[in-house]
Amino acid sequence: MEEFKLYCGGEFITTEKILDVENPFSQKVFAKTYLASKENLETAINKALEVQDEMKNMSSLRKYEALSYISKSLKEQLTYFAELLALESGKPIIYSKGEILRSVETFKIAAEESKRLPGEVISLDWTPAGKGKHGIVQYFPIGLVAGISPFNFPMNLAVHKIAPALAAGCPIILKPSTNTPLSTLALAKLIDKSGLPKGAVSILPMDRATGNQLVTDERFKLLSFTGSPHVGWMMKAQSGKKKVVLELGGNAGLIVTKSADLDIAVKKAVIGGFAYSGQVCIHAQRIYVAKEIFEDFKTMFIKQVEKLNLGDPMDDNTEISAMIDESNAKRIEIWVNEAIEDGAQVICGGKRDGTYYEPTVLIDTKPKMKVCALEVFGPVVTLEPFTNFKAVIKEVNDSDFGLQAGIFTNQIDEMDYAFNELEVGGVIINDAPIFRVDHMPYGGVKDSGLGREGLKYAIQDMMEAKILVRG
Repeated sequence: MEEFKLYCGGEFITTEKILDVENPFSQKVFAKTYLASKENLETAINKALEVQDEMKNMSSLRKYEALSYISKSLKEQLTYFAELLALESGKPIIYSKGEILRSVETFKIAAEESKRLPGEVISLDWTPAGKGKHGIVQYFPIGLVAGISPFNFPMNLAVHKIAPALAAGCPIILKPSTNTPLSTLALAKLIDKSGLPKGAVSILPMDRATGNQLVTDERFKLLSFTGSPHVGWMMKAQSGKKKVVLELGGNAGLIVTKSADLDIAVKKAVIGGFAYSGQVCIHAQRIYVAKEIFEDFKTMFIKQVEKLNLGDPMDDNTEISAMIDESNAKRIEIWVNEAIEDGAQVICGGKRDGTYYEPTVLIDTKPKMKVCALEVFGPVVTLEPFTNFKAVIKEVNDSDFGLQAGIFTNQIDEMDYAFNELEVGGVIINDAPIFRVDHMPYGGVKDSGLGREGLKYAIQDMMEAKILVRG
């Protein structure tokens, strides 16, 4: 059984608390790591603070070289990291490879952004008091960053905290999910060889009681959390004076208008609804289709969903596999059964087998059902017809969440209206809301979060503006 040591203050360590890591598909332990103690966390904090000034004064070239080294080394070990990610998360290998390649790009983009950190010169003579003066605005690293990453993208969503922190010149302590800590602990071996100061990065799986210090300790100047809305907003309430960035959940809407290309819309909607068993915060959960094409879309959609290949995530042909654990699969089962009891119909799927829940499509749903109103985070979509475009925009907006939405249309006026009126952080035209590339601003409104990820935007959050006024 492979052992993965913790990365604490630039040292690889073991602790007394063993953490067994289980493959969600086989439900068997295949590797072990450790849980960090409060003492380990304190060591990591102190070491990070020791190198904080060195990080702050690090040249753009040195940051660029370190981030580029990590990106290049990660790409060279693509197969190893993809297989490790698939084993710990149950994510099909085709998607695991995609996630590692995205992580390669995230480090690469961060390397580029480290060479163009924000700064400006502004004239101050807009008022009489400013006559003869100008200002030089420079941005400085905010300080020690706390990162907490989820199980569903165990590598890339962790990298979206590590890479911008390093580009900004901030040390960071990352708490990965205890379900999926291994890919980031393997990444630590690359970080350790990158030339960064020892202590610039620590990667520490922790229990919730220990990890809560990342939230409450005022030595951390920014908390970046990706996870559930309930936990995220609770953390914000406990975080004190530190800056907080939250990337939380959603129940993304997808609208298919009568001008859409049906073949493309169906193909994208299937991927958007069922990639990684729907365990994606921007998965297409609520699909609305123009009444004129609803029956055709439904027939084509169900046909494609039923073709999805179920199997071992390590098989290249597998498209859908186990959920992260049985408790989440049981939760989905309960929510779907509740919807059925309240009048919804299952037209595809609807059954559970251990950690696996079938790709499921529901019709005749009501907005207040859990499968509509809450974040399903599983392989379930609702499919409903609409007759009025402006009314369906309001229906998508009738939600506590607002992360991303997708619109399939070939009419400019519908694109413009959707962009102006949808209460979300991103509107995706002619693709599913699951679309994301790693340099775009990404985040939500309402209960879906606070602030933005995407390298340039995350770096901005991790820096503070300071002005020098000269006469």
